[in-house]
Amino acid sequence: MHPKLILSLTLAGLLVVFIIQNVAVVEIRFLFWTMSMSRALMMFFLIAIGIVIGWSLHSIKTHKNHRADPKVSSAKKEQL
Repeated sequence: MHPKLILSLTLAGLLVVFIIQNVAVVEIRFLFWTMSMSRALMMFFLIAIGIVIGWSLHSIKTHKNHRADPKVSSAKKEQL
């Protein structure tokens, strides 16, 4: 079997085990809002939000660095 297929099946199996073990419903209260959802779904949303925030901050930092030092971006264009 191919290593990628084995890795994909292993990760899918671990995901199923994770979801089965975290089906308990938790209540989330934030300011005036109250929400109930499964623990696995809550963790998925938190990870997704963290990825989006991290990607956004990285993009902002990269954009500021390119604007601050135009020689870097022109040097990259010359290399291409």
